Amino acid sequence: MSLKKLFKKYLIKIVYKLLFASLRSSGKGLAKKLKPKMAKIVPDLGDQYTSSKRDLDTMYYWVEKLRNVHAFQISLVLKAIGMLNQPKRSKPLQIVDIGDSSGNHLIYLRELLKEEEIKVETLSINLDSCAVEKIKAKGFDAICCRAEDLHKRENQIHTDIFLCFETLEHFMDPINFLHSISLNSECEYFIATVPYLRQSQVGLHHLRKSCKGNVTAENTHIFELSPEDWNLIFEFSGWQVVYSEKYTQYPSSGLFYLTKPLWQRMDFEGFYGVVLKKDHSNVDRYLSW
Repeated sequence: MSLKKLFKKYLIKIVYKLLFASLRSSGKGLAKKLKPKMAKIVPDLGDQYTSSKRDLDTMYYWVEKLRNVHAFQISLVLKAIGMLNQPKRSKPLQIVDIGDSSGNHLIYLRELLKEEEIKVETLSINLDSCAVEKIKAKGFDAICCRAEDLHKRENQIHTDIFLCFETLEHFMDPINFLHSISLNSECEYFIATVPYLRQSQVGLHHLRKSCKGNVTAENTHIFELSPEDWNLIFEFSGWQVVYSEKYTQYPSSGLFYLTKPLWQRMDFEGFYGVVLKKDHSNVDRYLSW
């Protein structure tokens, strides 16, 4: 191996060590009891994705990143459950996970809600048949379906809460998807997380970088929008933001705050999460649906 390649390999290792340290520092600001509890519930995150393969040399980084994001997402779900009129109900709590790739979030929720004596019924939806089979193997109901086509199903989906984690940015038409879910389903809340960007952009990174080969919906971002722009789309398509929160992959202060430009260059600064409730007051003003 040439000296140049050796230096590049060494530099990459240093960068990942820095990012890992940044994640550890930013993770301290997440729900402190929730993250370790979730790690015990799902100790292995190796099956989180289907098409994306991770380098074993940097697996420690990917696991820490997923642990933080999952804790952020589940904290949003628990907050929404707390908003329900009757969280401790006689009927099971119904949760539909749109874009579920592994069933791990449902395992977290099933075990965490057992402590609150809340029974859960779930349904996962994914376009990837491999993901659907993986979820079914864990004992959950799942259907292979394009999320944008949910409104075309004969039976309307009845649920208390929709989950949509890091999924909206993959859709060709997120506006019509959100609009159809708002009009053609019954739910109390819709919870979504998306990558956090200060300025909106079109993703399509495989075209930006002139990458060869095919890509899938799972590994292709189309719209990467700022929180302000996502909020406008939510409002326009029939939803009201009742709670929002931002999680950054670097701490808000201290030495590792200096990794912020590194995150901007190599990944995303963090993630933006919302709890949405139906609100058709602005939908009805637009006469061209």
